[in-house]
Amino acid sequence: MGPEETRDTAERLRAICGELAERFYERDEVVRTLVVTLLAGQHSLVLGPPGTAKSEMARELTGRIEGAAYWEILLSKFTAPTRMFGPIDVAALARGEYRQVYGGRATTAHIAFIDEIFKCSTAALNETLGFLNERIYHPENGGAPLACPLIGAITASNELPSGAESAAIYDRLLVRVEVGYLADPANFAALVRSAVGRRTAPARTTVALEALRRAVTDAVPAVDVPDTIVDAVCTLRAALRRKELIASDRRWRQAVGLLQASAFLDGRPAVAETDLSVLTHVLWDSPAERPTVEREVLQLVNPDAGEALDLADTLDELEAQLDAMAGQSREALSDWVIKNAHNKLARAGIRLEKLREEAVVAGRSTAAIDRVTGRQRAVRARVLTEALGLDAGMVPAQP
Repeated sequence: MGPEETRDTAERLRAICGELAERFYERDEVVRTLVVTLLAGQHSLVLGPPGTAKSEMARELTGRIEGAAYWEILLSKFTAPTRMFGPIDVAALARGEYRQVYGGRATTAHIAFIDEIFKCSTAALNETLGFLNERIYHPENGGAPLACPLIGAITASNELPSGAESAAIYDRLLVRVEVGYLADPANFAALVRSAVGRRTAPARTTVALEALRRAVTDAVPAVDVPDTIVDAVCTLRAALRRKELIASDRRWRQAVGLLQASAFLDGRPAVAETDLSVLTHVLWDSPAERPTVEREVLQLVNPDAGEALDLADTLDELEAQLDAMAGQSREALSDWVIKNAHNKLARAGIRLEKLREEAVVAGRSTAAIDRVTGRQRAVRARVLTEALGLDAGMVPAQP
């Protein structure tokens, strides 16, 4: 892959990330992480409640890869392996031949989207694991394993796995991204307006399948990993082990490819400390562990974001206090806002704005800061509407 093609592919992928971030509010980090995962030739899980645009986002992203065979399925515990990998050829069966029709199934897909991945049936479990792990499928007639051209799979679920069978699949999904409902009131208002306004045709950058494939197989593995990054990864592993958060050696090794893919996407020839932030989505098993992982990662690579997470703790405390005061008089609530909530919210907003400015100047990621800023706006809106009784439409813009 020549330098010019390398730059063009990275630029196109960055443009795709930007276009999807404009379309899907509060999903810029999610989109970038999914693109990085594909570039690393790995699989991702988007975990969140229904109605958070998981399917639409995956379809829109994969639809930007020109020439790619795309396969999508919604799994249930009754999904048969043949529905996923190829139905029986009825015409051939009438002639006494047992064959499967693979066209349009997982076996021919370059990109796969598997919804409700943990509802995979027991009958399809082994074939799904083989498909994700080795990119192979064992035909029903016992023939030789069939090589699948899969680059990567994006999977989605509303819940974590509950059994040993689905846990085996969960372990094979290197990247795990949580999504929730919109937190920033301004973004929610924009979402509502988009439902009634006239839509303009959005910009639609695409990337060729072969360019993506060459990036995955040639350009990304060629990205340099300096010794300073190796030392940082070792430091992070030790810090997480002290918190009793232990990831497998396989997961750590595969994560190196993500770091290289992140650097490639940004157009850099070597991994930098900022790329380590992608590990936030790799090194936890339970969502309850994610904040600890995120804090350890960001303290290592992004002090601005680390302080933003401290401010998030303050916002959580304020929201808990508001919940505890449910049912109290308007006078008591107003007194609490004046003496407690107002100043803390204002200081948090001002500090977050400053942290973002500093991060932009330093060339560091603002994803965590933006997420906490959305949280600050959401808590502020709750305080103004629930404690002070303002109508939602009268809530003033953030100062």
